[in-house]
Amino acid sequence: MSNEVTGLKRIATLCILRNKDRFLLLRRFKEPNKDMYVPVGGKIDPFENPDDAVVREVMEETGIPITSKQFCGILTETSPIKYNWISYVYVSDIEFVDAPYCNEGDLEWISAAQLQSISTPVTDLYIYDYVAKGEFFAFNAVYDSDLNLTGLWEQFSNTKIK
Repeated sequence: MSNEVTGLKRIATLCILRNKDRFLLLRRFKEPNKDMYVPVGGKIDPFENPDDAVVREVMEETGIPITSKQFCGILTETSPIKYNWISYVYVSDIEFVDAPYCNEGDLEWISAAQLQSISTPVTDLYIYDYVAKGEFFAFNAVYDSDLNLTGLWEQFSNTKIK
């Protein structure tokens, strides 16, 4: 039985690569989130912990060795179809480098002021906001069968935020 049929969660890491007020984001070539700007990351391998996975994923997608990272929170996403994820979210402050090549999409530096005007998942805007405030989060996002966000809750405060 496939993951799409059973609704099993895939477990991943996301890393917000930050240099002052800019973020190195990936405009994805493929689903999920095709043509949207997202932090780099990917699935956690068997027997791998999230801390090691985020370092590996950043290196694989950008070639940038992150030497420091901070865990920020967890994003759980649930849909009645194929989109079911648990993502460990980190931030890493890095030196400015020219946006490297990535086979997953185009990496681009995006300023904090641009975040509201680019194509990005709605959940990510809340993540950037919490990261900017230095607040931990545990988001629970629910989607319909067309992958439209129908609800977003912050679990620590048990507050519906969208």
